[in-house]
Amino acid sequence: MTIDYAKLKAWPFPELEHKVTSRDTILYALGLGLGADPLDENQLRFVYEDGLKALPSMAAVLAYPGFWLKNPESGIDWKQVLHGEQGLVVHRPLPAEGTVIGRTSITEIIDKGPGKGALLYSRRDVFDQASGELLCTVSGTTFCRGDGGFGGPKGPTPAPHAMPERAPDLDCELRTLPQAALIYRLSGDYNPLHADPAVARTAGFPRPILHGLCTYGVAGHALLKLVCDYDPVRLKRLDVRFTAPVFPGETLKTEVWREGKGLFSFRCRAVERDVVVLNNGLAQTA
Repeated sequence: MTIDYAKLKAWPFPELEHKVTSRDTILYALGLGLGADPLDENQLRFVYEDGLKALPSMAAVLAYPGFWLKNPESGIDWKQVLHGEQGLVVHRPLPAEGTVIGRTSITEIIDKGPGKGALLYSRRDVFDQASGELLCTVSGTTFCRGDGGFGGPKGPTPAPHAMPERAPDLDCELRTLPQAALIYRLSGDYNPLHADPAVARTAGFPRPILHGLCTYGVAGHALLKLVCDYDPVRLKRLDVRFTAPVFPGETLKTEVWREGKGLFSFRCRAVERDVVVLNNGLAQTA
């Protein structure tokens, strides 16, 4: 398989209509581990239909086009794909129920060279169907480990957000569920890497790994807790780079630095292995 740059750049994503139910909103939050303490009213608002709120990071699964990279026409070795970066800008509060429209496009594909893989950059704009208003813009970078050397552009690539060198100002630990990947995949990402031990071994992992976007959502939960007083309307931006896989059941420690003017740097560490799994994080609050 080889990437056809022009074909992949113009990949014909259909405009997707996504009807979001309260069940979807609750299931997404449960996949991240919210509700671990059923008496925590701050978490309950995201997993109980009475006064239900949507987590800002749920934007990552709204009108998601599915695991389209598995299509052989993409030319991508899907078993070697990893999530590299994730970005989110929330323009308006996400609905806990309603219908949204998603428009996805490939913005660029960077060829890192033979044996070095490729970087695929994508963007998805999500609109409220009823009003036509833009709710959020979701961006992502996919690292296609087996697909370098196809003759595409070599750059440029955006520099990651620079992290402070001082000690963090805030931190918290959140434990992921052993079955987190099996719950989270029900929000739309059915990549068998996160469920099938045989596929995980083929990809070089000892067991299924957690979805990058689930780790991302756990970081979003930590930021809601640490700097937003659990008010989902306040979190406006959430950008991050994935640096190591997470195994379901691990504890994630999120470290946060105040940068001023509603800006925060952050990273996440898998406590049991003392490995940084998310880095170069940038969050913005209202």
